[in-house]
Amino acid sequence: MEFRHLVSFLAISEELHFGRAAARLHLTQPSLSQQLKRLERTLGVQLVARSSHDVRLTPAGRAFEPEARAIVAQMAKATNSVRELAAGRTGTVNVGYNFPAGQHILPATLARMHADLPDVSVALAERRTGPQLAALAEGAIDVALVYGRPVHPELRYRRLLQVPMVAVVGAGHRWAGRPGVPFAELARQPCIMFARDQSPGMYDVIHSAAEKSGVAMNVTHVVDDPGATAILVSVKSLIGFASASRAMYVGSFVGGVRPIPVQLYDPVPNVDLYAVWRPDITALGEAFLDRMEAAGPFQSPSLGLVDSHSGR
Repeated sequence: MEFRHLVSFLAISEELHFGRAAARLHLTQPSLSQQLKRLERTLGVQLVARSSHDVRLTPAGRAFEPEARAIVAQMAKATNSVRELAAGRTGTVNVGYNFPAGQHILPATLARMHADLPDVSVALAERRTGPQLAALAEGAIDVALVYGRPVHPELRYRRLLQVPMVAVVGAGHRWAGRPGVPFAELARQPCIMFARDQSPGMYDVIHSAAEKSGVAMNVTHVVDDPGATAILVSVKSLIGFASASRAMYVGSFVGGVRPIPVQLYDPVPNVDLYAVWRPDITALGEAFLDRMEAAGPFQSPSLGLVDSHSGR
């Protein structure tokens, strides 16, 4: 059974006139008659009774008409869905993000996506940079919002904003009452760090600042979970690290674990936040990037405790 034969049958059933049906489909009457005969042979029944006076549907034709109409409607729906998907107007775009991106990039971007493309869903997954880039390489996500410019030469990227890193300590730590601390004071202080493969951009910025300050980092704990870091610094005399965005968010809670952010300066460890994607990104991914660019520029977060230029 050919789809065009169904379309021809429906034209005949609506017009009940071969001449008008043929003209509507831009066919000759013999061609239209041939298509109807082939459909009837396929089904093994007569669908249309034709005389010199009129054209009418047989009982089988009347029974078949709603079925044929449903098939044609479903095909039209499927065609439209595929075209909308290819044009980036419907479907799902998968986006990975880190905490600052969730606070400063996604709200405005998602608002634009919803306004411009209400039929597009955005599936979000919060992960550190390393796992995001691995998911991007596997095709599990379309866009990654990560720290640091990617080193892979085939990846495309766009810088979005700069994020300062801060120290986080417990309420009983001697730094807790200070708005800011020069980076050199980290010398010999026990610190919590994370594995480099989890967030290489953030890791390198912190160690680069230590090198500039002549500080040898005293890493006593390696913890990849920011929540676990917050718990440890709250109960031990340790120094952890977090983005200014996360530090502001955690510090706003009343009760429970509440580490205190302390701004670092001389130098301020800043890390750039990037959008990263593969060269074969989907139309939906491109649509997301376009709305993200339109939603910018984005304001870099700051604790506002220390002037990052003067260090005071």
